[in-house]
Amino acid sequence: MSVPRSVALERTLYTLAAPVLAAAPNLYPDSPVNTVVQLAGAAGIGGWVLAAKSDESGAGRKILRWSPLVFAAAVDVAAKNTIGWGPWCMDALLAAGWAAAGAIVLPFSRHARRKHRPALAAPAPAPQLQPLPEPSPAQPDDGADTFTRQVRWLWENRGMPGRTIVVKATPHPGMRHDLSLLLRASEAGRPITGLKEEDVAAAFEVDAADVHIEEVARQHGRGGGPGWKEVHVTPDLSERRRKAPTAHEWWADRIGAVGGAVPGSEFVKEIRDEHRKVTHYIAQVPDEMGEPRVNLHTLAAALKTKYDEGRLFVTVDGSQILVSLWDSSPLAQVFPATRELLTPDKDGRWVTGYLGNGQPARNRVYTDRGAAHGLFVAPSGGGKTQLMGLHVAADALFGAVVMLATEAPDEKTAALGKHTARYGVGALYMIRLLRVLVALMEIRGEMPWEDGEVHEWDPTRPGCPYRMLSAYLDEFLSAARNGDYGAEIMDLAELVSVKGRKYGVGLKVAGQSIYVQDGFTQLLCENLRENCIPVVLKVAPKKVTEMFKALGIPSEYIPDPLPRSFSPAEKGRIERVMAGEPEPPSDSNTGGAGWIIESKQPDVLRTLFMDFKAGIDGYFPDAVATLTDHEIRELEARDLWFDWTEPPRPGEFGPEPDDEDGGDEAPKKGGDKRRGGGGKSAPRRDTVTSPRQALEAIKNLSGV
Repeated sequence: MSVPRSVALERTLYTLAAPVLAAAPNLYPDSPVNTVVQLAGAAGIGGWVLAAKSDESGAGRKILRWSPLVFAAAVDVAAKNTIGWGPWCMDALLAAGWAAAGAIVLPFSRHARRKHRPALAAPAPAPQLQPLPEPSPAQPDDGADTFTRQVRWLWENRGMPGRTIVVKATPHPGMRHDLSLLLRASEAGRPITGLKEEDVAAAFEVDAADVHIEEVARQHGRGGGPGWKEVHVTPDLSERRRKAPTAHEWWADRIGAVGGAVPGSEFVKEIRDEHRKVTHYIAQVPDEMGEPRVNLHTLAAALKTKYDEGRLFVTVDGSQILVSLWDSSPLAQVFPATRELLTPDKDGRWVTGYLGNGQPARNRVYTDRGAAHGLFVAPSGGGKTQLMGLHVAADALFGAVVMLATEAPDEKTAALGKHTARYGVGALYMIRLLRVLVALMEIRGEMPWEDGEVHEWDPTRPGCPYRMLSAYLDEFLSAARNGDYGAEIMDLAELVSVKGRKYGVGLKVAGQSIYVQDGFTQLLCENLRENCIPVVLKVAPKKVTEMFKALGIPSEYIPDPLPRSFSPAEKGRIERVMAGEPEPPSDSNTGGAGWIIESKQPDVLRTLFMDFKAGIDGYFPDAVATLTDHEIRELEARDLWFDWTEPPRPGEFGPEPDDEDGGDEAPKKGGDKRRGGGGKSAPRRDTVTSPRQALEAIKNLSGV
């Protein structure tokens, strides 16, 4: 194969220079030849440094070009510092090696020619770009690298989209077709206004979705602003992102994008809990975006589930978001109640159930303001009696005196009644219980503590002479609408809800509604809401908004309705339709599922399960707490402590009708109309404003 003339000449020069390079330091140490060789080596080192710092391509080629001078100086210095010709005639061997390396590598001739470069020094241009572009007519030669010149050539052939020119083009490492462009308006002082993603995509023959145009901030030595744009063309990255995205990319594309489930959110991390069979996704939004906006239905679709399956739960904490995706709905699980879970801790808190995110949902037997009230709302079959049983057990384990009154008999409430100090059925029983509560507020208000003083009830303060008392009123609204006793029941309940907490008296109301139009007064609702943690179970979808508005929940925190069933739909419906087979029965397993409202935002929960069929004795202490002897004597003195299942006593609800004078106008069993004989009496709350006034009214009516 023929050798170019420049190559042959360079090889000859290397061969002739090698003996001089070896002999000069040994024969003539002070010869100017040594000085010239060393200065040439210093110049070669300078060329290395400049080539390494250059941003242009071809740095390796430039370094090879300067290598002979640097290595010649190294051989000269080595020969000058060895004794004689060195061991084994080392000076001659080094000079010969230098000549042989130069003859093989040929830096000056081969690496100075652009059409004959080794593969090591060649850049890797994108395959769609044509090599060897002609000089750009729109932009003078500014020493740009080969890749930039190739892109400029293609950009100008495509008509200079947006009337822009390419300042610099940078290929993306590892991506064959991806690159970034720094563009400038072709006319100085004009902003770039007509450049669109479609224009760039057409120029490079890629999809418009693979093009991203960004603003350019001004930097030192480079302009910026409206006259500059940075364009990223990433077809390879987009294809990889579609097929195998990272967790951050998946979140950004499916959830955090504009119009996504949580717009503006950024993925932080993913945590898998194999023990509980749940995957947690943690994300956050920038502080300037405010509180995250979550579209649960879109989020469920992105996570390949359905909102009504009950597997997806979102917890928002400031700018952070926790998305919990369960393998199966936690609301469909059964969480057995245990005595340990029901026993209140030192702060009076105990476990009512578990939230959708797996946290224990806790209620309380007392607060920092006194005895805690209770509010349980659920339709028939929603798990209200189960929930009430959990509360009764927690109060009993705390050592409280528990009394239970229900408007209608029930198997489960009867079982609970065995573990209470008093249990009875009917509106008459309920009104007698409420009268006792009002009387106890006065009695306890006069009972001295161990220090001889009278204090408001505080479980953390020693020396209290009485126990906490929890009174449960089941089906309260039905009793409150009773024609004979309803008005007084509501009046007394309001009074206890206002002042009972200060005397260790907690009122626990259970019913199917808390609407004012159903008989539940706004005052009673507010007092209970502020001094308890309400639990709402299995509310019909159409009533969710009204229910939570009545509880004082802001509209932005009103939750979506729960699904009718938490069990996934059975597959194979198409086959059953084709075969003419009936659909399997739906699993209505939402009893005990609902919301607990400890703060302004309700949390979804599933209450603990108390197995009444297996017996509930194990949930309760061995002994049933009762009132003190002093309290009982005071109640007996007021004619309030007796068998509350007895028929109404003479004068208990007002003066007895006089057969001679009363005639047909004599009041009925409820006494005068002020006592609610027809269920439309004037509210007692207008005349009774304190426990003492209520007791005086009771004494006057009973003749004590």
